[in-house]
Amino acid sequence: MVPEDFDALRKLHSDPELMWVYGGVFDEEATRAWIQRNIDRYRDAPMSFGFWAITSRETEEVIGSGGLVWQETDRGVELECGYQIRRDQWKRGYATEMARASVDHAFATTDVKHVISLIRPDNAPSRRVAEKNGLVVDREFSWEGVPHLVYVITRERWESLGS
Repeated sequence: MVPEDFDALRKLHSDPELMWVYGGVFDEEATRAWIQRNIDRYRDAPMSFGFWAITSRETEEVIGSGGLVWQETDRGVELECGYQIRRDQWKRGYATEMARASVDHAFATTDVKHVISLIRPDNAPSRRVAEKNGLVVDREFSWEGVPHLVYVITRERWESLGS
């Protein structure tokens, strides 16, 4: 992700039907902060994780963001796989592919024993993506005051799936 991705991510962040999972649409300042936060993560976070830009195979335009972030949870800091895709690009496999590649990258480059995805219980599309990639619900907890399911996949399960 780079500052020049602003216009593309602005389309994503201004869609209320997509951004309800983040508590509502982002204004321009919040989108710029999102980009900068991820740029900072590349530099500062352990293993330089952060969300990356997701691009269309056909047009190479930025259609979303996703990847790995270190997330504070009810059990300490855990490595989370997350994704957000523009709605007109849903059901094309982008989120599933991003999540699968991210989890694979996590297990290939770190010694983490598991990867999580924090998903609101009523977010059926994201739940399907997690389940397609072998993640299962481990628990529920309130993240930033909102109930979330913690989907998890262990290294052993990932390897057993042949991913």
